[in-house]
Amino acid sequence: MATSETPADPLSIGEVAERTGLSVHALRFYEREGLLVGPVERTSGGRRRYTAFDVDWLLICVKLRESHMPLADLKRFAELVRRGPGNEAERLQLLDAHRQRVDAQIQALEECRSVITWKVDVYAEHLARGEAEGLWAPTT
Repeated sequence: MATSETPADPLSIGEVAERTGLSVHALRFYEREGLLVGPVERTSGGRRRYTAFDVDWLLICVKLRESHMPLADLKRFAELVRRGPGNEAERLQLLDAHRQRVDAQIQALEECRSVITWKVDVYAEHLARGEAEGLWAPTT
């Protein structure tokens, strides 16, 4: 069923949690730590009301954190975005440094996968030939 929601419709903290995969607690943490680029609007009753822009920004934050961007770097990135135009080179430098760290993590994981694949092949080959008994058995 389609909704009548438009990008201008405010979203509750629960709706944002559902869309971003972040918990309500994590969303409050992000706000408290200054990781959002704009202030979160509040209803007259004090309930948070998020925008579609907030959701888009949080989805970027989720990916940066999932890729192990340090919290200090994410805070710095948010601060730079909040400041507006004029600091794009610094944003690029921050993101490029993170990309280089991610590339190094990927390379290390590929090396690990290669070793694991080799060991899987060794065990599969020995089992297929019926020669697996004692394969790397501890000595007594």
